[in-house]
Order: sequence, then structure tokens, then C-alpha cells
Amino acid sequence: MGLALFDLDNTLIAGDSDHLWGDFLVNQGLVDPQTHKALNALFYRQYQEGQLDIDEYLSFALGPMAGMTPESLSALHRIFVKEHIEPILLDRAFDLIQEHRINGDTIVIITATNTLVTRPIADRLGVEHLIGCEAEIKNGHFTGKPSGTPSFAEGKVIRIKDWCETQGQSMEGAVFYSDSHNDLPLLQAVYKPVAVDPDDRLKREALRNGWDIISLRD
Repeated sequence: MGLALFDLDNTLIAGDSDHLWGDFLVNQGLVDPQTHKALNALFYRQYQEGQLDIDEYLSFALGPMAGMTPESLSALHRIFVKEHIEPILLDRAFDLIQEHRINGDTIVIITATNTLVTRPIADRLGVEHLIGCEAEIKNGHFTGKPSGTPSFAEGKVIRIKDWCETQGQSMEGAVFYSDSHNDLPLLQAVYKPVAVDPDDRLKREALRNGWDIISLRD
């Protein structure tokens, strides 16, 4: 029994929920379509290239939710999950999560995508523990600004260590599944790193280090 850590986007699901949420906001008429779609594509490209400024991106991603409440987001979440997440769920991801559950492992999704987007997805996957970038909330309303340490790159290592301390958990023997080279800091910090349908850079690192490489896609 130990920690089973999972990245979310392009690991447990066959797409990027953060990028899809940006397109969803455009389709819902909640943001300027041309500007938001162009910036959404630019930030996604920077992420893929390992050049993303996470603070700049979070300001962009969380800005449209400024003034909203958790209750007002719930209706949007239902539509988003049905239209954009259900089609990219992976049977093998559910199976892998279940294997760790049967083994008695503590299952944690740790993602750079904000928890406003990912909490409903984690619930759909049946995973209680979620570490993601947090949104600031004041007087019951989202401010459109981030809060705390972003769970991105080296920030994932910081966040999971903090989580372990508060939860009385240990990183000893932990496994981490990810598709992205942006997660190399945490992959290098766990006992068993696993590359899942990896991008080219992560695949090279996995081969060089003898890490397991698996696919959850059909």
C-alpha cells in the first residue's frame, strides 16, 4: 500500500481539460471568441514546448470566472463534463485506478489544471484526493486570481510533499503516472515513475532511465 499519483490531462483522459475548458467558454459566449481562442492556443503551445509561464497562464484561465460563485459554476460543469469530458474518458484509466484501489493504495490526482475545472472530472473518475492549482475566493465569489503554490513542474513536488505532511502520508514507494515532460521533477522524485502515452521528450527520458512506458489508449 502506498501513494498512486496521477497526472490528469492526456494521462487519465485523452485530451487536455484546461484547453477544452477555454474552448468551452468561447462556445458558451462567456469570453471574447477571437482573443480567448488565440491566447488559449498560444498558452497550450507554450505548455507543450516547456515554455509556459504558469502565473501568466493562471491569470488568463481564471479571469473569466471572476465574480462567479461555486454554485453558478456547477451548471457549466455539468454541460462541460457531458459534452467535452465524457467523450475522452478512457476505460483503461478506470481499470488502472481500480487496480490501485484494490491494492489499498491512496489515489491522488495531481494536475496543473485548476480545481474549478478538474474537481468534477476527478469526481467522475471516482478519485477523492485532488491537488490542482487553486483559485482565490473572497466573500463567496471567485476573484479570477490564483491562490497558493501552482501545482506545475517543480510546484507539483512542493504540493505533494505539503499534502503528505498534512495527511500523514509518505512518499516512500510512491508511483506517479504522467504523459508530460513538464512533470519530470515529480517523476524524478518518486519511487516508480511511469510514462503514459508520453510526449517525445518524456519518452526519451523514460527510455534513457529505464522507466515503464504504458498506454491507456485503445
